[in-house]
Amino acid sequence: MSFVSVPHPSRSPILLQIATVLFGGFFLFLLVIGLVTGGYQLLYAGRVFPGINMAGVDLTSMTPEQATTAIQQRLTYPTIGKVVFRYEDRVWTTTPAQLGMAFDARNSIQRAYDVGRQGAWLARLAGQLNAWQGGLELKPIIVLDEHLAQAYLQNIAAQIDQPVVETDLHLNGTEVVYTQGQTGRLLNVDATLVNLVTQLSAFQDGEVQLVVEEQSPLILDASAQAEALRKFLSAALTLNIPNTQTGDPGPWTIEPTELAALVTVGRVQTDAGWQYQVSVNSQGLEQFLGQITPLVNQNSKNARFYFDDPSRQLVLWQSATIGRTLDIAATVSAIQTSLLAGEHTIPLIINTTMPEAGNDASAQSLGITELVYDETTYFRGSSDARLQNIKTAAKQFYGLLIPPDTIFSMGEAIGDISLDNNYAEALIIYNGHTITGVGGGVCQVSTTLFRAAFFAGYPIVERHAHAFRVLYYEQTAAGYDSSLAGLDATVYFPLVDLKFTNDRSTWLLMETYFHPENNSLEWKFYSTNDGRTVQWQNQGLQNVVPAPEPLFEENADLPAGTCKQVDYSADGADITVTRSVYDTSGQLVFKPDYIQTLYEPWQAVYQYGPGTENPQALVAQGLCH
Repeated sequence: MSFVSVPHPSRSPILLQIATVLFGGFFLFLLVIGLVTGGYQLLYAGRVFPGINMAGVDLTSMTPEQATTAIQQRLTYPTIGKVVFRYEDRVWTTTPAQLGMAFDARNSIQRAYDVGRQGAWLARLAGQLNAWQGGLELKPIIVLDEHLAQAYLQNIAAQIDQPVVETDLHLNGTEVVYTQGQTGRLLNVDATLVNLVTQLSAFQDGEVQLVVEEQSPLILDASAQAEALRKFLSAALTLNIPNTQTGDPGPWTIEPTELAALVTVGRVQTDAGWQYQVSVNSQGLEQFLGQITPLVNQNSKNARFYFDDPSRQLVLWQSATIGRTLDIAATVSAIQTSLLAGEHTIPLIINTTMPEAGNDASAQSLGITELVYDETTYFRGSSDARLQNIKTAAKQFYGLLIPPDTIFSMGEAIGDISLDNNYAEALIIYNGHTITGVGGGVCQVSTTLFRAAFFAGYPIVERHAHAFRVLYYEQTAAGYDSSLAGLDATVYFPLVDLKFTNDRSTWLLMETYFHPENNSLEWKFYSTNDGRTVQWQNQGLQNVVPAPEPLFEENADLPAGTCKQVDYSADGADITVTRSVYDTSGQLVFKPDYIQTLYEPWQAVYQYGPGTENPQALVAQGLCH
C-alpha cells in the first residue's frame, strides 16, 4: 500500500504566485470599471442616461426640463381622451381630466432621471447597462383626484338610482287601490371607481362598466290580482238553488259593499316567491249561509195518495219532495273560486235525499190493500174559530204515509201552528186555565188520531190527557157517551206529543175528512189487515170530585152590567182504560195497555164589567155567556 502526500497551500510557492496574480487582476478590473462608470456619469451629468423611454418618447441625454416638456407634449390623453359610461339607453361621455386624471411630470421625470443613479455602484452600473443595452420603457406617473371622479359618478348615480317601491294592493270601500311595484337601483360608486382606474391606466379611450346593483321588491307585480278584485266587486253576488222549482226560496243577493267586507287582501309566500292573495273570508260566508240554511234545507217528504176503493189503487194527491241540505263548506269553496274568476251568479251546493215513497209508489209496492180502521169524532157547538182550526190541522194528515216499523209523531207532522198557517185564535187549556190562543181545537184532531190508532191496534208510544174532562170528546153521532172519557189526547209540541208505532210489515196510509154538515172529523187507516183484534174496557169514572163553586172576576175591558163566562166547570175523576191486542192465533201482539187519566175538578169562571152589582144574578138569568 502507498500513500500520496498533498502539500499544504501555504507551503506551495506556485499556488501562492497564482493567487497573487489573480487578485491583482481583479483589482485592476474594478479600477477600470470604476473609471469607466465615473466617466459615464460625468458624461451624462444632469441628463437622462441613454436607452430610457417614457410614453413612447426617447429621453436619452435630455435634461429633466427637456424631458418634462417632451412628455407633456406627448401625453395629451388626460385632456383629449374619451371615457364612456353607459346604462341601458343613457350614455355619459367625458375626458380623463374631468374625472380628475393628471400627469405627475415632476415625479415621472425624476423617476427616469434616477435610473442608474440610485443605490450602490454595482446597482447603478446594472441600471445603466440595462438601459444602454435593451432600452427601458417607464410608465409615467398618473395622479387621480378621486374626489372629482366620485363627484362625477355621484352625478350619474343621481340619474340612475331609484328607491325600491313595494307593490300595494288594498281596498278603500269598494275601490281597488293598486300601486305597481318598482325595482330599486343603486350605483356602486366604489366598485365603479375601481373599473375607472383600470381604464385610465391603459391610456386608451374606452367604456367603463357601471356597477349597478338592483333590489327587487317582495312583490313586483299584482296586476292580475287587482283585476280579479275589480271583477269581484263589479256586481252583486247572486246565490240560488240549482234547478229551482216553483215555491223554492231565493235567490239571495250580496251587494258589492257587503262583498268588500268579506274580502281579504294579503301577502303570502309560495314556492314561487311572495305574491298578493285575494280571498273571500270563509267565516263571513259561513255566517251568511248559516242564515239562509233554514230556508234552503228541507226534509224529504213522501208523496201523498188517497186510496181508490173501487180500483184498490193509490191515486197521487201530492207529489213527493226531495230532501235537500245546504253543504256550507262546499258552497264556500265554490263561491271563493267562482267569484275570483269573475262569476257572480253561483248555485248553492246542495246534498239531496230521495223520499222513501216517490210519485211512482203503488198500492202493491207499499202493501196497502184495504181500509183497516175508520174513526169519527164529533164537535157540535164549536165556534167558527175552532172549526177552522180542526179543518186546517186535519188537512195536514191527508194522504200521509207511515213506513213499516216506524214511530209516528203527530207534533212533527202537523208543523207550525200559527196565524200565518191559517190557524185562528180559539179557547185552549194553558197553565191551568182556559184561555184564548192560536190553534184551539187542534186537540179534536189529536184525539181522533189517538182513537184511530188505539182501536186499530197500533202500539201507543206517547199520549197526554187534558187537564179536565172536555165534553167535545165524549160526543157521539146521537149524543154523549161517558165511556169515551179517558180517550182524549192533547198535543202541545214539542213539550207534549202524540206518538204511535206502525208495527206492521206494510205501509200505513191516513186519510182525514172534515164534515162540517154534521160537525165531525173522520180518520181512515189504509194498510193490509193482519187479522189482529182489539179488546178494550173503560172502568168508568172513579173517585169523582165535584167541581168547585164558580169564580167571579172583574174585567176592566168589559162594559158595566155585562158578564162573560171564560171557563167551564167539570167534575174531577180517575179513569182507567185497558186494551189488549191479539193476533189471529189469539196471542197477544204486545203487552196490554193500561191508560190512566186523572182529571182535575175544574172551576167555572165568570168575568163582569166594572160597576156590575150582582154578576151571580146575571148567571142565574142566563145572561152570562
